[in-house]
Amino acid sequence: MKIKHISMLMIRMVKYNLKIIFAGKFVWFILTALVFFGFFMFNAVWNQQEINESLVYGLLTFPSLLLIFYPAVFGIQNDDDSRILEILFGIPDYKYKVWGFRLFMIYVAIFFILVLFCQLATILLYPVNSLEMSAQLMFPILFFGNMAFMVSTITKSGNGTAVIMIIISIAFLIFTASGSQNNSFWNILLNPFDPGDTLPIIWQTTIMKNRIFLLSGSIIWGMIGLLNLQKREKFI
Repeated sequence: MKIKHISMLMIRMVKYNLKIIFAGKFVWFILTALVFFGFFMFNAVWNQQEINESLVYGLLTFPSLLLIFYPAVFGIQNDDDSRILEILFGIPDYKYKVWGFRLFMIYVAIFFILVLFCQLATILLYPVNSLEMSAQLMFPILFFGNMAFMVSTITKSGNGTAVIMIIISIAFLIFTASGSQNNSFWNILLNPFDPGDTLPIIWQTTIMKNRIFLLSGSIIWGMIGLLNLQKREKFI
């Protein structure tokens, strides 16, 4: 009976958080990401670019970051605007029970959306392994998503967070603009399907270091953000 009760509670939590995630403007960001992806595919075919897994990954990078932008940047502000923060702070271990679970649901939802995008790319452009491609894309999504979440707990403003994240993104683009940084494991947007002239053994090591770097950064940003949510007086 207890297991059944817990299962029903988990299902209700999932449904509730999915309603929050897909409420507001997130659906519009999904449609915008789809439009950009379609435009990028058309442009690639029009310019007769070499069609391969590397190209598909590159075409999906910007749309995938669009998917995480709204829920990570405006999540705290939306809770504040709807007066939910006051209620949530009354829950013990708020950071773990509410926003930790919601972030998990956001990333799960985005992963399955990316799988659908990959399936679309397979039909219209080039056959790819949808699960592998989506899993690889989740690393930069986690990094930028958790960073945006952390910044939002500091500013408590969606617009302020959006401006800061745009500035940070521009700084990353400048840092990786030189050709010497393209295949470096410090490259946030490293394309794992584009080794260039790098030897396979070295390339595999580079990818592993890059993914460890992105995952470590994601954990750090996420923990800082969750810890910031303990400062009740700042949000209420």
